[in-house]
Amino acid sequence: MLIKNIRIVRPFGNGYEKKDIRIENGRFSQIENELEPISGEEIFDGKNRLAFPGLVDAHMHTGIYNSLDEDAVTESMAAAMGGVTSSLNYIRTGRYYLNKTGPYKSFYNEVLDISKGRFFVDYSYHLAPINNEHIDEIEYLIENHGVTSFKIFMFYGNYGLHGASSNQHDFLMKPKEEIYDIAHFEFIMRGVQRALDRYPDKKDHISLSLHCETAEIMRAYTQMVQNEGELTGLKAYSAARPPHSEGLAIFIASYLANETNCININLLHLTSKKAVDAAMMMQAAFPHISFKREVTVAHLLLDYDCNCGLHAKVNPPIRSREDVEYLWQHLLAGNIDWVCSDHACCKAEYKVDKEYKYDVWLAKSGFGGSEYLLSGLYSEGIKRGLSINRIAELTSANPAKRFGLKTKGDIAVGYDADLAIVHENEKFIVGGTNSPSTQGYSVFEGFEFYAPVKSTFLRGNLIYHEGEIQGTPKGNYLFR
Repeated sequence: MLIKNIRIVRPFGNGYEKKDIRIENGRFSQIENELEPISGEEIFDGKNRLAFPGLVDAHMHTGIYNSLDEDAVTESMAAAMGGVTSSLNYIRTGRYYLNKTGPYKSFYNEVLDISKGRFFVDYSYHLAPINNEHIDEIEYLIENHGVTSFKIFMFYGNYGLHGASSNQHDFLMKPKEEIYDIAHFEFIMRGVQRALDRYPDKKDHISLSLHCETAEIMRAYTQMVQNEGELTGLKAYSAARPPHSEGLAIFIASYLANETNCININLLHLTSKKAVDAAMMMQAAFPHISFKREVTVAHLLLDYDCNCGLHAKVNPPIRSREDVEYLWQHLLAGNIDWVCSDHACCKAEYKVDKEYKYDVWLAKSGFGGSEYLLSGLYSEGIKRGLSINRIAELTSANPAKRFGLKTKGDIAVGYDADLAIVHENEKFIVGGTNSPSTQGYSVFEGFEFYAPVKSTFLRGNLIYHEGEIQGTPKGNYLFR
């Protein structure tokens, strides 16, 4: 294929370059001025639109509330609609997901079997060592499955997805003699550190991600907010999982990372001033640790007074407008490494309680949004002075580099021919029913965005075009 009349946006560049793109065998083979067509070559007219590198959505969840075989299809369609070409999904043993436990040698093979042939975009998984035996499997997963990224959910000690859990063993499906606590986190870090030592050629890509909230603080504040009864909705949920809970968890995790010499740490979905300040303090305290800091597009666009109400319940919570502005301040200052969706499809009929539909404590946590990652960040970012090249870094190049996707993240010869082509001057109103996701609503419902994705290419295959998914699933598993 030859793509003509296109403006290329590259990370770490300055503006765009108007060049032609030749694609051969799924890779960019030539990027030059005025390329002449070859006999039999398909010509694609870029209509003078902007072409971003295909997005690497570094934080998605597939198969939490719906079956994995369903989500793999519909939610990867939604990702393709948003220009996403690489979907990195967090998954674990325990309740939700496959509702199974046991070693990853069996669990992960089942995940891969279900996933095969269903994703419309390339895909991979981050894994959480929930049981002690999973720590011993870290090197096996790296060697045999190309899984180089792992996760700790710091609040799972006595919390589930939506609130307090009276029995962590039942929720996590852990053996009765094992405890999911700070000591377990330390041992996970030691397991990752051993892998870093064993695979020096992968030392830049083996990493540990952390959901930073402290269960003890959340327990006390949830009880206090509920007993006082003065706050409702998202504001109550934010107060029940307060920002200093995030900050404290970041301090604990960072100290443990230093203690164990686990040098590649990803601090996920920072939501507040206190969380960002804690992250920056820990970077100064432990400069030898490669910290990466993540925010979601939802935490950049929504505050707890937003119109979408309980549909925007998520962990960590949507915060105040002051916190939103602080996230932007640090993103524009270069202190945020990537922006993701934290996509987790929760259908409208499951999201809120049927009888108590305004009760935030009964609502489910999480929502989709991968389809609006690029347009949402572009719409709000450009007016704040965010450059198009920085957008390409935040949504593609930086997560590709961190997570070992060596042929993703740029529009350059030899890279996978992944593209997200947008019409940057066109406006559209977000509506959840416009997405192929089965969710049925969007937390950005009614927002006016710029830059809808018009065409998405995956390794040279047109998988989304002018509002329609194209063809059958062509996503490959990404062995990292």
